[in-house]
Amino acid sequence: MLLRVSLDPIRDLMARLGSPERAFLAVHVAGSKGKGTTAALVASALQAAGLRVALYTSPHVERVNERLWIGGQEIGDEPLTVALEHALAAREAALAAASPATDATWFDLLTAAAFVAIAEAGVEVGVIECGLGGRLDSTNVCFGRVAAVTNVYLEHTAVLGATRTLIAHEKAGIVKPGAAVVVGALSPEDEAATVVEATARGRGARCVRVQHAPEASVAQRNAALARAILAELARAVPALATHDIETSRARLPGRAEHRRVGATRVVLDGAHVPESLELVLRDLSREPGLALSPVVVIGMGLEKNARGLLKALVGGADRVLCSSVGEGPYRDAAELEAIARELGLAARAVPDPRTALDEAVRIAGTSRWVLVTGSLHLVGALRRFTRS
Repeated sequence: MLLRVSLDPIRDLMARLGSPERAFLAVHVAGSKGKGTTAALVASALQAAGLRVALYTSPHVERVNERLWIGGQEIGDEPLTVALEHALAAREAALAAASPATDATWFDLLTAAAFVAIAEAGVEVGVIECGLGGRLDSTNVCFGRVAAVTNVYLEHTAVLGATRTLIAHEKAGIVKPGAAVVVGALSPEDEAATVVEATARGRGARCVRVQHAPEASVAQRNAALARAILAELARAVPALATHDIETSRARLPGRAEHRRVGATRVVLDGAHVPESLELVLRDLSREPGLALSPVVVIGMGLEKNARGLLKALVGGADRVLCSSVGEGPYRDAAELEAIARELGLAARAVPDPRTALDEAVRIAGTSRWVLVTGSLHLVGALRRFTRS
């Protein structure tokens, strides 16, 4: 996967569609972990304050409609189809004119369709999550009155860079001149947060650092970031009075989502970086009924840090079933098993995800629980076999 070289294709689409990204006030959220949940928390609070709000996140777990919520409701098939038809027509016009949108990606088209639907719905505030990185992400055509970088971990290194500093430069690319940005710092000396702060200064943007206590849970960190974003939004647009964070109303599928298979508890979480998985395991171990180590079903993309993710399970997993999502850019189950065993984990390759889930449930019974992790694609493949 190569990093695109410019935003010209999505900009061309937007111009052909009448610049729908300018029709609403945007809050733009990037980060390695928690950006979707943080965006959902902000949208929920704005919605509770009586505003007409849109929430655009990615990826989806089961249905593409999950990516766009307007007025507190998932977009329906018909309005999504109409918006996609507009985006596709714009690309057809670009093909005829041999203009930059000829090279528009699938995510460019989906993002363009989302902005069309948001504009058509008369939304006041759109809370927009970056897909990948920030600077060259399709969503970066919007002007985020308030931006956020929730945190920076080593991820997508082949695309974003091999160090946290380089990745931070990419994510800080969403900071707009004269706007505001909230950045989550992993430590007082966090070099990634320093990059975001320096970018903000260079663009005349206000920067607010949110320093997380080491013992803070993932939910607490996301809530702290969301509160800071809302405070900056109210500062920039005083008329936007907001309610407090409503965590119970801001759950996204596949993010620390509690489900069941029969009488066995199953938690779905698409953690795909080692630090995130460590936090997820730590937080879940504090919950009633989850004190015992889980049986883990894990699968991941080729670009993920397989050794790091599996190492995060050492001492925290009862059994590890290494799986995949099928053919494509995914790690081979047997390869994951070999790494896991090398790390001392009780692991076995079960390539078929459904078989792996069934086996994990059988092993866990009612005394232990199952964690499905490593990829939202794996979570999406298995979520339909679970119930709330």
